[in-house]
Amino acid sequence: MNSLTVRELTAYIKQLVDSDMLLSNLCVTGEISNFKHHSSGHMYFSLKDQDAVIRCVMFRTYNARMRFMPEEGMKVIVRGYVSVYAPGGTYQLYAEDMQPDGTGSLYLAFEQLKQKLEALGWFAQERKKPIPRLPRAIGIVTSPTGAVIRDMLNILQRRYPNIRVVIYPSAVQGIEAPAQLIRGIRYFNEAKNVDVIIIGRGGGSIEDLWPFNDEGLARAIYESSVPVISAVGHETDFSISDFVADLRAPTPSAAAELVVPEKTVLKERLMMYEKSLTSSLLLKLKRERERIAGLSSARSLTRPFERVDTLRQQLDGKLRGLALIGRSQLERHRSALGSLAGRLDALSPLTVLSRGYAIVQKEDGSVVKSIRVMKPGDRITVRVADGRFGALFEEALEAFPDRMGQ
Repeated sequence: MNSLTVRELTAYIKQLVDSDMLLSNLCVTGEISNFKHHSSGHMYFSLKDQDAVIRCVMFRTYNARMRFMPEEGMKVIVRGYVSVYAPGGTYQLYAEDMQPDGTGSLYLAFEQLKQKLEALGWFAQERKKPIPRLPRAIGIVTSPTGAVIRDMLNILQRRYPNIRVVIYPSAVQGIEAPAQLIRGIRYFNEAKNVDVIIIGRGGGSIEDLWPFNDEGLARAIYESSVPVISAVGHETDFSISDFVADLRAPTPSAAAELVVPEKTVLKERLMMYEKSLTSSLLLKLKRERERIAGLSSARSLTRPFERVDTLRQQLDGKLRGLALIGRSQLERHRSALGSLAGRLDALSPLTVLSRGYAIVQKEDGSVVKSIRVMKPGDRITVRVADGRFGALFEEALEAFPDRMGQ
């Protein structure tokens, strides 16, 4: 039997496919996944339904005529032909036209579940638990094989070599994946052997990532007492678990970067803090020593009574000043008093009497100021400078004009 080369076999299959009339012009209904709009202008994507998937390409010449931009999860009707792509050894649909056919079922289910859980408050920021700054142990729920877990372990080993990692093996796609992911989260909550849990997988189509849009898994994350980090797909991929988790990492590798600090950086920071603290303490100690040295040489300590003597001297000076002020005030008041006494003496009736005047009083003691109040036979008392004597009024010898009347 003659053998064929791969190229010959591929060419033969391609000839069979290209010669089939049904495959040369047909319409296919499906949901877009893995959509990529290349910089060349060509569009690469897959069409899928519940049971199968086919790769598609739509060259720039054809997609330039479309009035809408295809999106991930969109349900569409594609017209074109099927052929074999020889370099890849795959068959694919070459799209020449595309029309939207409603919203993709998976995308619609995602949006509906998202709105439901958001209304329940499962995405609320205030209910999210903080991620430990330096966990003692990390639990990872993912596939135990493949590049994802190797990359995460390499990053964790590089950043913090002696960190303890516990892996719970789980499928990350397919119908069995949600139940296994849920069991992993519940295991770590019951065992209480880790401080934080990472669930995740690498990138893929929306159907590959669909287990992370399971409502049961969302509930397990929401009810977890251990903080959960969701690391599903690439940075542009979002899943329900991302919204419910306490922290979303754009990729599994990013989750490994976020969950632990770099040990060398941590050591350098601690050394910097140690140096800063030591420097501050030494500076404080130096200043206190200088302050104590300054106090010990202060005159108040070396000559404790000097200040007292100075104050005593100041007190003596103030006392002398007060005495001078007191004497000055006394002399001033004495002089004022002498002046007042002289004025008072000049106004005294006794002084007037000593000059030969007399005071005449009637028997009732009233002073005789006018001769008109006297009548013959009135007894009077005459007071002179050195005494007084009695007399009898006989008659008025002369009456002077009343000055008050003048």
